[in-house]
Formats: sequence, structure tokens, C-alpha cells
Amino acid sequence: MPYAPEIREAKMKDHTEFEIVGKSPAFVEVISRIPQIAQSNSSVLIVGDTGTGKEVIAQRIHRLSPRKHCPFVPVNCGAIPREIAENELFGHRGGAFTGAIGFKSGLIAESEGGTLFLDEIDSLLPVVQVKLLRLLEEKTYRPLGDTHELQADMRVIAALNRDPDEVVKSGRLRLDLYYRLDVFRLNLPALCERVEDIPLLASHFLRRLSCAMGKEIKGFSQAAIDKLTAHDWPGNVRELENAIERAVIFCDSEIIQDWHIVLDNFQMEKTLASFQETKSRLVRQFEIEYIEKLLLAYGGNVTKAAAAAKKDPRAFRWLIKKYGIDVSRFNTRNT
Repeated sequence: MPYAPEIREAKMKDHTEFEIVGKSPAFVEVISRIPQIAQSNSSVLIVGDTGTGKEVIAQRIHRLSPRKHCPFVPVNCGAIPREIAENELFGHRGGAFTGAIGFKSGLIAESEGGTLFLDEIDSLLPVVQVKLLRLLEEKTYRPLGDTHELQADMRVIAALNRDPDEVVKSGRLRLDLYYRLDVFRLNLPALCERVEDIPLLASHFLRRLSCAMGKEIKGFSQAAIDKLTAHDWPGNVRELENAIERAVIFCDSEIIQDWHIVLDNFQMEKTLASFQETKSRLVRQFEIEYIEKLLLAYGGNVTKAAAAAKKDPRAFRWLIKKYGIDVSRFNTRNT
């Protein structure tokens, strides 16, 4: 029987039809805290690996909050050149720098009344982090080249894809800003830590993507599900969605088979590396055991052992030295 998404898929919805899919205990524990967090106006820090859905969680907080009718402005701080991030966030007045003609509002102004989501916030320069700290503490900010403070009314949700303690210790994130952001913290588990959610997410993506592509695909074969759950998904939910999109494109039947699922190349390279490591380990183990058995058979006589192995005595001695084998242990003249 194929894995049927309409039977097995579990979803969490709110009245906005915004969906988050998952049933693993670690994930549900995070989701269960969102409604209460959403009703406050305090800052939130979301921590999780790349591709775990930090922006999706931030969107859910916004949509369940009293600010839901105002803008949700996502900002990938890591994608903004560091030297222009201050201008992008705070805006500028005319003449603030060469080429600054007229007033330009920044992303903070665009999020007025709503939610400003700052992903990879540790990518920002310290001077920008100082201004963000003032924004959080005083609810005011100053555009570049301006002499007056502007009032701001928005909620800030920040995200990190690394452990906060490491980020602070490395100096990438100011400690005072970190404490200001870490009022509520949500730690998102990696997809490999919520294996039971992989079939649910795959079915969720299948239904949406097959509909968008005009295909009628009913589900997955058991072999396809086994292939999905066996993969460790270093790219997390984003990588899984990409894999399902490829499978939908390749599939020409009602059921996605395991051969329709093409995994990312870097995972294949990782598998190949593991193969080479395993092979090297087994070769080492074989050579050591083989040499020691020959030495034992010939009473520690290296020349005779090399001849039996049909190897050059110098090459045989090199292997003995390589593996640190004590020939004297096999010398029967010492017994």
C-alpha cells in the first residue's frame, strides 16, 4: 500500500490557514509555546540549523499575535553586505553619504506596527548591533544623516543558526544585545532529530507541489518512505522540500517510487568518503593480521615471510614499520 498523505498527515493550523507540520515530541514542545509567546510584545530568539524553518516559526508567531494585520518583514542579515546593512535597516536622509539623494526609509520603518524578523543577526557589524540594542531598549532609532530620533513600534524576532553561547564568545554577537533578544528562546530540532515527521512533511510538500504542477500523485511507495527516513538531511526541511519537488517532476505515475527521489550531491560525496574510510580501515586490519600470521608461521623471519607473501623484502619491512609490528614477538629463537 502506498503512503497516503490524506490519511497519515497531521497538521497544525490557525484561522489564517498557516500550516506547520509535525508530531515529534521535540517539535510539538516548541509549537505548543507559540500561542502564549505570540500574545506578548517581548523579543524572541529562535535557534536552529539552516533549513529548520526559523522564518516559518517567526511567521506563525506574527500571525497569532495582535500585530497580525501589520507587516511581517523578514531580513536575512547574512545576505546583506555588511557595509550597507545599517542603511538597509535604518534608512537615511539626503546627503548622509555619497549618492544619498533624498530620504529613504529602512526596513525598520517598513515593519512599523508589525514584526521585524532578523535572521543570522550575528552577521551584523557591532555598530549596527549597538543601534539595534537602542531600538529594543528605547523604541527609537536614528536614520543615517539624521539629527532626530524616530519612534518605532514593532516586535523584533531574531534567529541564529549556531549555539548562542559560541556566537557570543566568538564576539559575533554583543552580550548586551543577546540578553535583550533572549527573552523567549525557541530551539528548533534538526530534521534528523524528528524522523517521525519526515513522512508527514514529505506528504505535505507532495500535495502542494503536485497540485502546483498539475499532477495527480497519490503518495509514496514504502521503499520511497524508507529512503527518505534513512537520509540524515543535513539541509533539514528545506533539503527535504527540494527532494520532493524533484521527485514530483520525475514521477510519471500515481505513486512516487524510491528511484524518483534524488538526494543532494554533497550527501553522495559524504557517503563516498565514508566508503573510502571504511575501506582503508578494513585494508589496514587485513594487512596487520596477514603480516602477523606470516611472521608467526616463519618464526619472525622477515625474508621468508616476504617470500611467502610474494612481496619485495624492503616493501614488506616498510609495512611492518608502518603498522608498528614488533617482529621480536614472533622470533622463535627468543623462546
